[in-house]
Amino acid sequence: MKTHPALALIEQRVSANRFDPTHVLHSDEIEALIRLATRAPTAYHLQNWRFIAARTPQVKARLRRVAQDQPKVTEAAVTFIVCGLLPDHDTLAERLGPFVDTGLMSPNTVAGWREGARLQYEDPTTARDEAVRTATFGAATLIHAAEALGLVSGPMVGFDPAGVSREFGLQPHEVPVVLVAVGRAAPGNWPQKPRRPLAEVLDIL
Repeated sequence: MKTHPALALIEQRVSANRFDPTHVLHSDEIEALIRLATRAPTAYHLQNWRFIAARTPQVKARLRRVAQDQPKVTEAAVTFIVCGLLPDHDTLAERLGPFVDTGLMSPNTVAGWREGARLQYEDPTTARDEAVRTATFGAATLIHAAEALGLVSGPMVGFDPAGVSREFGLQPHEVPVVLVAVGRAAPGNWPQKPRRPLAEVLDIL
């Protein structure tokens, strides 16, 4: 049976720690990565994420200072700050408008989704959880997009969220969830580490 290339990418992906510091990603390449990342799902189609691409040496150095001085922040071609946004039900009319224009969704359905989102995310904890989920889906898709384009990636949670928010002027509704370093691999990265047996992590009921 022929294996789909996407499955091979999942099987071979590693979290890289060593990057070629001479490698550069141009704006069109960065845009291509994020265009793919935004194909990830979001609740109610809120698309409540923001990606900040730290590309220049100066900006990466600022990020490294609030990311536990991790070398890969500055050695990677780009390190992305992946933010989830607290859900705003008032954005749905605009974000679903093009879909309504196709006739695939009615304005009444949009209104129902808007009210559903308003009620679901009234609780601040639920709203923050959704922001984190959204950013995580986007980051995971970014990681696999990078792999598909012949790059490597290294996700990081070792950073000071308050420091990142302050350094990059994030708004109160923007939650920095994960950093993702992307670039060309340098020698010395480990192969993919062993996974737990399925019997330990899967229940089929």
